[in-house]
Amino acid sequence: MQIGYQTLYLKKRFPLRISRGEFLGGENLYVSVSDGVHTGWGEMAPVASEGAASAAEGQAQLEAFLAQLGADGLDGAIHDIWAQARAAGVGACALAALDIALWDLLAKRAGLPLYRLLGLARRGVVSSLTVGINPPEVVRERVPLLLAQGARALKIKLGSPEGVEADRAMFAAVHEAASGSGAVLRVDANGGWSLDEARAMMAWLAEREVEYVEQPLAKGAEDQLPHLFKTRALPVFVDESCQFASDIPGYADCVDGVNLKLMKCGGITEALRIVATARAHGLKTMIGCMGESSVAIAAGASLGALFDYIDLDSHLNLDPDPAEGAPFTDGVTLPADRPGHGGQLTKGQADA
Repeated sequence: MQIGYQTLYLKKRFPLRISRGEFLGGENLYVSVSDGVHTGWGEMAPVASEGAASAAEGQAQLEAFLAQLGADGLDGAIHDIWAQARAAGVGACALAALDIALWDLLAKRAGLPLYRLLGLARRGVVSSLTVGINPPEVVRERVPLLLAQGARALKIKLGSPEGVEADRAMFAAVHEAASGSGAVLRVDANGGWSLDEARAMMAWLAEREVEYVEQPLAKGAEDQLPHLFKTRALPVFVDESCQFASDIPGYADCVDGVNLKLMKCGGITEALRIVATARAHGLKTMIGCMGESSVAIAAGASLGALFDYIDLDSHLNLDPDPAEGAPFTDGVTLPADRPGHGGQLTKGQADA
């Protein structure tokens, strides 16, 4: 097996501001695994909380692991490789790049789209397009642009450091700008509320036809979820609180669903376990993203038939997207219908 690494800077079309800060872009790591005939592609969006703060750090982790694994190690079962990488301390976001590449290669060797290899249909529900934390006047300009892209659902980032009054002012601006479009409104607080603020905001948002609230409380405050859940005015999904399948049993009786991300859980291998565990506990499922291009988005979209809700939109906010293979059509993000997960760097980027 031949392993390749490439780092590219991904610039955001619009800066993304959430409760924890603002993101203008960053360097993503692309990993290729080739058997001499077929090449699988994976991608890492660096996230310090997910084990690697930079592309260089992620590459160093993977190089150290692969040196330990040995020349023939990548010919083994993907689930075994995933477990060995986790045991070796490879960060989840770095592991995601390798895991995605291995699944892409496996499907290409089989001559099948990844969704078919996994026994799934090429299907997904409407994907949310994200509205970051912004002043109301910016929101009134931004929302029509997202609707013009074909958005049928908007995920509104709240949890502003300026407090819940700023959240209400911003949400009111989104509500006004989206009025008459038919777009569904969803909210993600990214852990930016206290328990009392979450209760008050969820009641307020329920009156304004919001579909659900994601991560209302900070990661680490899971012990407060039962208190919020008892009187919740809206369904509660957890995101930052759910990294691996093993996290789910601890709060399964006090949430309505979980949001997984490939960068957060280490790729497709663990994503499948998270979905199975969530379903076993009667929970709804969602898949999101973390600043990836069409390579990782296509990998996520290949699993689309497994989810009740989808937030695969980060590639639509890149200027430009260095990859292709995750078309957004009629409000739905799907994988390109070809062997593998469908995503690949564009020719100029892949040859660089």
